[in-house]
Amino acid sequence: MAAELLEQPVLGSRRLSNILVAAMVTIGGVGFLFASLSSYLGRDLLPLGHPAGLVFVPQGLVMGLYSIAAALLATYLWAVIAIDVGSGSNRFDKQAGVITISRRGFRKPISVEIPLKDVQAVKVEVRDGFNTRRRVSLRVQGRRDMPLTRVGEPLPLAQLEQDGAELARFLGVNLEGL
Repeated sequence: MAAELLEQPVLGSRRLSNILVAAMVTIGGVGFLFASLSSYLGRDLLPLGHPAGLVFVPQGLVMGLYSIAAALLATYLWAVIAIDVGSGSNRFDKQAGVITISRRGFRKPISVEIPLKDVQAVKVEVRDGFNTRRRVSLRVQGRRDMPLTRVGEPLPLAQLEQDGAELARFLGVNLEGL
């Protein structure tokens, strides 16, 4: 049974880098809010600088608008992290003859089923430069290539090769790329 089924978990947006970005946006938004309130009240609410010396109109008001924008962005980022958008699995079932690729979307789960007989090859893409791309995808008959790796941080080349070779061996198809 173990040789008939291969399941690969896929990481979503619940990563340390995303949490750090959301935390920094939140802290920055709170800083802008305190600077705006300090300007309005005429008292320093922040330990650094002298925001009470800012004229409320227009400087303090603009700081308040920045804090609102940061709060909205931080709310979105924390929601994406809490929902874990992009997480899911790649399930290759030889017994049922189907590949199921499932991901967690923002509003609803996304699931794609592909018959095993339609898979032509496993493709490994490596593109370096400004917009790097390192991914493993399935070449499917009559469809565009179906990406299998996570979005975000590129995988190390050795891991990418190993994942592609293991999947091609399991499915009994060719490995393209590299």
